[in-house]
This record gives sequence, C-alpha cells and structure tokens, in this order.
Amino acid sequence: MSHCIDLTHQRFGRLVVEKRADTVARNGNVCWLCLCDCGERVVVEGYALRKGITRSCGCLRREVSRHNAQHNESFINAQGGALVDQNGIGYSSLIRSKRNRSGVIGVSFDKKSGTYVARLMYHGRYVLNRATHSFAEAVELRRQAEQQYFKAQELQN
Repeated sequence: MSHCIDLTHQRFGRLVVEKRADTVARNGNVCWLCLCDCGERVVVEGYALRKGITRSCGCLRREVSRHNAQHNESFINAQGGALVDQNGIGYSSLIRSKRNRSGVIGVSFDKKSGTYVARLMYHGRYVLNRATHSFAEAVELRRQAEQQYFKAQELQN
C-alpha cells in the first residue's frame, strides 16, 4: 500500500484542496480536486501542489500575461509594437495588410478550427474576437463593431 499525504483543506497559492480525486496520474501520483479563488475547479497532482508547480487553475498565468502585454515595454516591442492612432484605434484595425487573404480588414480564416474570425482592437484590447462558420456573418460582426466603436469615437471628437 502506498503512502499518501492528505492535502484536504490545505491552500496552495490560489488553490484550496477539496478532496482526493478519483483519477490517478500516469506516474501513479495521487490527484486532488481543488477549488481556485476564481471559482474554477481543477484536478491537480499532489506533487505539483506541494512543490509549488501548480498554484492556480490557469487564471494566474492569464493575469500575468495580460499584465505583461499591457505594461512591459520589452514585451510590447517584441510584439511588433501595435501602432495606434490618436483615437486609440490600432492601425491593423484600419489598414488592410498585404497578408490579408479574406479581403476584409479584421476578418480571417482559422484553418485549424475551420472558422472565420472577426476581430477589432480598440484602446489596446479586443472588443470583438468572435468565430463563426460563415464568412458573411464574420464580415457583418466586424461591420457592426466598427459602427459601434468608430462612430462613438467620432462623436467624442
């Protein structure tokens, strides 16, 4: 019989262990069902909890990445420095690049999922990032977002 350390009710970063999970890791380690501070539940290997390898459901990594994308100058420069006009609208949202294959600014085809994606970045964040199976629907989503955000900007000026 293997030795198992009971981690029930212990906190590891943003995770609180609720109970032992029914699953066992491929290497034989015990897994635990944990509740993250954000409300998500996740099954984590006990070793990863105890050694600090896993500290959240993934929300911590997303927050750090979002912060880096918005505040870390080196990170921003490495991304090619998204150019923005005086209204906070990214030039990539206004000018059709030579890489654009759909013919519509802000609409692209994702080969992996087989969907068309409509995007619009406004003041450094995506206000539209939706996938659809219809090219016409993606174009319409983009057009509606342009009307909503670009018209609002014109009214403020």
